[in-house]
Amino acid sequence: MIRLAQSTFGRTPDGTTVDLLTLRNAAGIEIRVITYGGVIVSLQTPDRTGAFDDIVLGFDDLESYLTKSRYFGCIVGRYGNRIAGGRFTLDGQTYPLATNNGSNHLHGGIKGWDKVVWQAAPFERADAAGVVLRHTSPDGDEGYPGEVAATVTYTLSDRDQLSVRYQATTTKPTVINLTQHTYFNLAGPKAADVLGHQLRLNASRFTPVSDVMIPTGEIANVSGTPFDFRTLTPIGERINETHEQLVRAKGYDHNFVLDRAGDALTPAAHVEEPQTGRTLDVATTEPALQFYSGNFLDNSRIGKGGRVLSYRSGFCLETQHFPDSPNHPAFPSTVLRPGGFYLSETIFGFGTRG
Repeated sequence: MIRLAQSTFGRTPDGTTVDLLTLRNAAGIEIRVITYGGVIVSLQTPDRTGAFDDIVLGFDDLESYLTKSRYFGCIVGRYGNRIAGGRFTLDGQTYPLATNNGSNHLHGGIKGWDKVVWQAAPFERADAAGVVLRHTSPDGDEGYPGEVAATVTYTLSDRDQLSVRYQATTTKPTVINLTQHTYFNLAGPKAADVLGHQLRLNASRFTPVSDVMIPTGEIANVSGTPFDFRTLTPIGERINETHEQLVRAKGYDHNFVLDRAGDALTPAAHVEEPQTGRTLDVATTEPALQFYSGNFLDNSRIGKGGRVLSYRSGFCLETQHFPDSPNHPAFPSTVLRPGGFYLSETIFGFGTRG
């Protein structure tokens, strides 16, 4: 079988070629990745009858990713999620960052790693296909100290799993928090929303946020709240309740603290879509996961095949360290120092239920 194909997806305004890598496994699952932002532009998986469909949101052309994207399918860096006030202090020095979310810094800034063209090295094995993406971020990029050399490796295996493996080194002390920002809809491109998807999170705590979506510092128990997804629960069952945190985020857009011991890969999330039978499992080495229910999709963008990217038509499961960790010493550290090595892995598993 042909596991790997490469073609041209387009060119950026400065003439840089953006490649499209197509990865396939023995079961027919197909993932298409572009070198701009490391974006997963499509993901074809079967339903319970064996019919394949695309289960991720996105666009048909490069121009739309350049001008209309809300982080659809991309690699997020240097720092996924928010940093309060667009600044942090490390070793006694304060670093001002680009502010692109009100007064806050979001997803790496104005030109984060979602907006660069990565260097690609595709590979093929007997039981898998993948691509190694490389990017070097210069010292001072978006305000961050240190030159950071990063690699992100996508591997699609015959076990019907996509591994996303992140690695990085730095020349100066810095902070780093990489994640993947795919919007999923397991019902396929014709589905209006994701509210009927059933979600389970391996998380008994979450980090409440202020009215500008910055963690307050509290780590709260989910018990007795709309944030308790420890058993399989429809995403839409409690999403419109008047809980203060749901009102602030217009739904779910919160960091869930995973129940885990040590740094090994740990189950983080399980999703089932009742109509198609498709399932999604997420395991990660990260301490947390941001569950986002697509609250800021507003019908203003036309996606693949002319589909309107409507309110809550996709959800994200962004494995990560906590938002604003550089400003919360009690949170798990995101500091990377020279001689150190950043390593993180998340596995997305695809399946069906009868």
